[in-house]
Amino acid sequence: MTKQNNKKKLIIIIVAAVVLIAAATAGILVLTGVFNPKTNDSKGVVGVISDGWDTGIEDKGEQKKSGTRIPGYSTAEMNAGDKTLKISIGNPKDNTVGMFAAIKLDDGTVLYESELLKPGQGLTEVPLTQTLEKGEYNAVVAYQCVLLDEENTPLNAAESGFTLIVK
Repeated sequence: MTKQNNKKKLIIIIVAAVVLIAAATAGILVLTGVFNPKTNDSKGVVGVISDGWDTGIEDKGEQKKSGTRIPGYSTAEMNAGDKTLKISIGNPKDNTVGMFAAIKLDDGTVLYESELLKPGQGLTEVPLTQTLEKGEYNAVVAYQCVLLDEENTPLNAAESGFTLIVK
């Protein structure tokens, strides 16, 4: 009878140890953020985001507008075969929200998706996910505004259309 009791105790100890190790491993994984989904998938194409980004728009001083400022564009040019587009996209420093920016063609092709752009952050050379052939393309920079909280709570969105000329 004692041998059977000893076997039961050994099995209980082994099961308890396995459960304890599994719980500790799960706790470590949760605390290190392994299970947290990424807020935005930039598909490995992020570019160099600078903190001193300038919209290039002159500030008229007294004309302080309320609301979120969204940069606008008319055209952008690049060479066929290039994977970098020289266009200034970013989040104006006067904004109080974060932004994610994406460059898309009118057929839905996504050429670029940014990481979170905080106020005053932006980039002037955008790495693209693919090359384009010669021609003119209707494109947009789509901005998704978010709160600057841990969840990046979505707010409004805006699009700025432009003509992308590929030489």
